[in-house]
Amino acid sequence: MKAHNVSLVNSVILIAMSAWGYLASEAPSITALIPLFFGVILLLCYQGVKKQNKVIAHVAVLLTLVVLVALFMPLKGAIGRSDTEATVRVALMIVTSALSMVYFIKSFIDARKDKEAADA
Repeated sequence: MKAHNVSLVNSVILIAMSAWGYLASEAPSITALIPLFFGVILLLCYQGVKKQNKVIAHVAVLLTLVVLVALFMPLKGAIGRSDTEATVRVALMIVTSALSMVYFIKSFIDARKDKEAADA
């Protein structure tokens, strides 16, 4: 699987899980939609990542890292409330974001190896 495909899946998961969490809440808060906004921005970066645009790929990595780190507080809160649905939603977003980071890093390493091979 390529980094752009994993990023696409991550974007869709962020959007879907965030929307689900917002709509399922008895007292919805706009902060529940923060992952949705990140997902939309990552979705907008998809074509640039697919075309291996370095700047867009680095923006996507930065956004993915920010959302990955930021999701740990909602996870802590969901676990503290014993809210199984919320815990699963947030954990799924964390897993897809972490996988996306792994594939981005792998693609950067591969690109560097390809560049070094071309220069040699």
